[in-house]
Amino acid sequence: MMISRIAAPLVLAALLATGLVACSPAADPKPNTSAEAPAEEEEEEAPEANGDFTAAEWAKPVTNPGELLTTVKGTNFQVDIYQVGTEEASKTGQFVNPDDNKPIIAVGAEIVYVNYVVTNTSDAEIPLTYSIVDVSARYADWPYLQGMDSVVDSAAFEAMKVNSSAIAPNKGEAPFPFAPGTSFSYGQNFLYQAGSPITFTVALIPSLDNGDLDHDAKQEIKADTKIK
Repeated sequence: MMISRIAAPLVLAALLATGLVACSPAADPKPNTSAEAPAEEEEEEAPEANGDFTAAEWAKPVTNPGELLTTVKGTNFQVDIYQVGTEEASKTGQFVNPDDNKPIIAVGAEIVYVNYVVTNTSDAEIPLTYSIVDVSARYADWPYLQGMDSVVDSAAFEAMKVNSSAIAPNKGEAPFPFAPGTSFSYGQNFLYQAGSPITFTVALIPSLDNGDLDHDAKQEIKADTKIK
């Protein structure tokens, strides 16, 4: 918090039409039809809060397990990025390699969980859309234009004390008021590559009054670090 398998030639043709085929040796992955649908994340129970944080009124309890990797600071917010831990994937990831049709993340592959704690550091409320503050991770040697693959596993997220999504159920519609001094947290998983350079890209696009994205006020910051 799926579509049927498509033949590789059709997928590659579609990717060429949309400009998504990488210039590097490997093309973008295609959806893994055996992967679990993300819809189950809506039923996930939030882990217990951990740390001295005040959750935004619409957010799940804030958790901050793990070791701090880096902090990304915008003009009115910051994101603390933690490396939580690793485990063997209990399921395949969401994409397959177009060259051999094998899952990019296979069952038993070692994956790492990271957690993002986002805090409003300003004196003013920030209206947010459903996109809230987006954080994406990418290894320096990731061969695809598309973002890194992950495993959808509610029980594993809960065991790691990481929210798979920040917004609590039944909390209304955007814009979501992000009050000064409040926080929210969520995380993700991806293949574990110990010692690998990685870039985290943080993007905050606030909400207009109607809930649409205010692209004119967009902030995007990149932070380079290493997975331990």
